[in-house]
Amino acid sequence: MKINLEPEAKLLIILAGGMSSRMRKKTDGISNLDKKLLLESESKAKCMISVGKDGRPFLDYLLFNVFTAGFTHVLMVVNQKDKSIINHYDLKDGWENLNNLKIAYTVQTIPDKRTKPMGTADALLQALDALSELKGKSFAVCNSDNLYSSGAFSLILNSNFDNAMLDYDMDKLEFSIERIASFAITKKDEDGFLNEIVEKPSSELIEKIREKDGYVGVSMNIFKFNYDQVLEYLINAPINVDRDEKELPAVVQNMINENPKSLFAIPFSEHILDLTGKSDIKIVQKYLNENFESIDFNQK
Repeated sequence: MKINLEPEAKLLIILAGGMSSRMRKKTDGISNLDKKLLLESESKAKCMISVGKDGRPFLDYLLFNVFTAGFTHVLMVVNQKDKSIINHYDLKDGWENLNNLKIAYTVQTIPDKRTKPMGTADALLQALDALSELKGKSFAVCNSDNLYSSGAFSLILNSNFDNAMLDYDMDKLEFSIERIASFAITKKDEDGFLNEIVEKPSSELIEKIREKDGYVGVSMNIFKFNYDQVLEYLINAPINVDRDEKELPAVVQNMINENPKSLFAIPFSEHILDLTGKSDIKIVQKYLNENFESIDFNQK
């Protein structure tokens, strides 16, 4: 079933179809959690864990920043085995109004003989398949377990480039070098266009880039794409042999390999909350309690 998209819609696609496998590991952070949060961390999509005031899920805060940045429509890609997002927002087929923000969902189906989805590139392709005419249009895409700021969303939304990403300054990210090495770092040309996106970089490569550029850029998986330019690379996304998934960074790499200077890396300097494992829950709770007095989707 196709979801109709208004011609002037400012669209963000949020990828929330993963299995939350790292969150469900019983290795760290358990002793700090009450029973409710522990249960949620092992049974819900991680963006639906009640880390906010009055039991608000993480996703509420993400959507609020999306809204204040100026996006008008959000398409959620959800896991076919988890209905926590659909039930919380009472989503039906088509667009629902979250006050002044319109949200809809599509289910990332799991192929036969598999126990998990096919990855982020597959999730994005299924999202595009669910939407009505997108030719000639641009959209943004991001993870559901990172709290991108309103400023971050605004930069992506208002970028003049057909394809862009936020290039986070490693020195502003309050993560250990070991955690940085679990993300992806970027290599750019002299004009700031992406040349290479390197997943799980070595510490040696990180320092080499720092010495060369004086700045290490980190991808936190927030992109803007032109539908016409990215579609064929999503359709032809390779399967990562180690993870057995089709992943968005590989799509980006293939696109820029064949089309140099097609994706601009926007320098961006601020920390970002990352809700990956149980040990992150208390950190996220503390930040939300200290920085959000209330959430109002009626006024920007």
